[in-house]
This record gives sequence, structure tokens and C-alpha cells, in this order.
Amino acid sequence: MQSVSLLTNQLFALLVYPLYIRLMEFIGEAAALTTALCWAFTSLFFSEAGKLIGSFKVNMIRLVMAVFIYVIVLLIYKGSLFPEVLTLEHVFWLGLSGIIGLVIGDGAGFKALVMIGPRLTSLLYSLAPVMATIIAWFFLGETLNLLDMVGISLTMGGIGWVISERAYKNNNLHESHPDSGSLRRGVLLGLVAAFGQAAGLVLAKHAMLNVGDEIPPMEASFIRMLVSLVCIWTISAFRGQIGETIAVMKNRKAMGYSMGGAIFGPFMGVWMSLLAVKYIAAGIAATLNSTTPIWLLPLTRILQKEKLSLRIVTGTIIAVGGVALLMLS
Repeated sequence: MQSVSLLTNQLFALLVYPLYIRLMEFIGEAAALTTALCWAFTSLFFSEAGKLIGSFKVNMIRLVMAVFIYVIVLLIYKGSLFPEVLTLEHVFWLGLSGIIGLVIGDGAGFKALVMIGPRLTSLLYSLAPVMATIIAWFFLGETLNLLDMVGISLTMGGIGWVISERAYKNNNLHESHPDSGSLRRGVLLGLVAAFGQAAGLVLAKHAMLNVGDEIPPMEASFIRMLVSLVCIWTISAFRGQIGETIAVMKNRKAMGYSMGGAIFGPFMGVWMSLLAVKYIAAGIAATLNSTTPIWLLPLTRILQKEKLSLRIVTGTIIAVGGVALLMLS
């Protein structure tokens, strides 16, 4: 038995451990790509929920669900909700990141999802890497090399090539729907969403790594959610919409979509995005995050029976090539 145990340890040391170390070198890139996949599911769930009850109410409800999920996971996994090294400065920057990214950015993004559809909204979200790179350059002093810039350009070019084939659809919303509007208004909201995502990502990285002791990504994500929850429900109280929001919770179909979106978005997606920026530059993380439209292709093919054209396949290959360059860099 001792010899078997010794042989097992030797095999682990020679084969498994080096592979584990090698994989850990790409933990930031893997987390960013996982974020993109999560947001693909989220966009489908929240666009359907928004059609039923309106995007603002979806944003309010999904934050409640997300905070509830975080409380359970953190208490089971770590035994506490907040890290011991947490300071008011951490809370300020994480809270500001949450308000910009989750309240303003996601609020605009959810409205755009319902107004102009997931595909066109995703195209506008692909501008987030450029915005994140510029913000991180000014705010964090991060720089990118030539290979990084080529990878970012290829990824964004591939995403744009894929989505630009899709025509604009207004999703047949009635004029009385809170998210009905014009193409111009939807595009403007999408741009606001992209900026909110980029700025929120950079501010969250600053809060986790540059303010006193380091804050783990999961706790940082929970604090962002909690501050955003307080902020958006306070706004709703001033607007007199809390009663309406509680009333729409009786819509089981909308609540099912919202819960699915909350799991893949505010919980898994935001947690993975913060894990990504902990290990790689914010511009690269945002670029890999923006591959969501590529992940949407097989999902819409399976769920909505859409056909994939040569242009879509070509754009996918270009985007994946850009991702590969970023990982090699």
C-alpha cells in the first residue's frame, strides 16, 4: 500500500501538478471567457423577463435575487459576508463601481436589450474593451503591447462582423410598454451600458487591488451588489414604484427568467469578471468578456433554431483568433 501511495504521489507531481500550474497561468482569461458565456445566458433571460414586466423592475428584482444567492454562498463557503480587512475606502470604491456598472450601466443595457434586442445590444457592448482600456490607461496606468492591441482589434472586428448581419427588430413592443422606443434611443442606451460596464470594471479592480489590503473577488462582488441594491430600491421608492415591483413578482414566468438571469449574471458573471481583472489587464478582460455574442450563436441555434451563415462562422473564427492572441500574449 505504501508503494502504491508513493507511486500515486510521484505521478501527481510529474503529470497532474505541472498541468494544474499551467492552467492556473490562464485563470484570468478563463474567468473572462466564463463571464462572456454567463452573460450570453443572462441576455436571453433578462430580455424575455423585460418584455413581460419592464427592464427597470427586472433590474431591481435580479439584484435582490443576486444578493440572496451571495449571502447563502458566502456564509456556507467562507462563514462570513465581509472580509476582515474591509475598510470604508473599499466600500466607497466598490459601491461607486456598482452604481456605475450595475445600476446605471446595466439599467441602460437591460432597456436596450428589450428595445432593440440582444444582438444589436451585444454589438454596442463590444465597445466596452476600448473604453476599459482608455479608462485603465488614465486611471490605473495599465499599458498594452502590440500583440494585445492586435488581439483586441481582431476580437472586436469578428464580433462586429457576426452581429452586423442581423437586422434591427423592435420586438413588437406596444407603445405603452416602458421599454418601447426608437433605434436611436436604443443605440444610445447601449453605449451608456458599454461605458458603465467598462468604468465599473476598472473601478472594481482599483478597489480590490489598490486600496489597502486586497479584497477577494466574491466578497467584492457581493459589496457591489449590496450597494447597488440599496441605491436602486431607494430610487424606486422616490419614484413610487415599489408597490408595482412587488405586484409583478406574482408573474411566475417573469420570475423564472429573472432568477435564471440573476444566477448567470449578477452572481456567476460579475464574480467571474472580478476574478478576471484580478489577474489580467482590464482592457484584455473586457475584450474577452465581450465575446458574449459568439457564445450566443450556439445558444440561439439550439433554443431559437436559427441558421448559421458563412458570414457568422467567419466572424466567429476571426473573434476566436483574437482571443487566442490575447491568451498567447
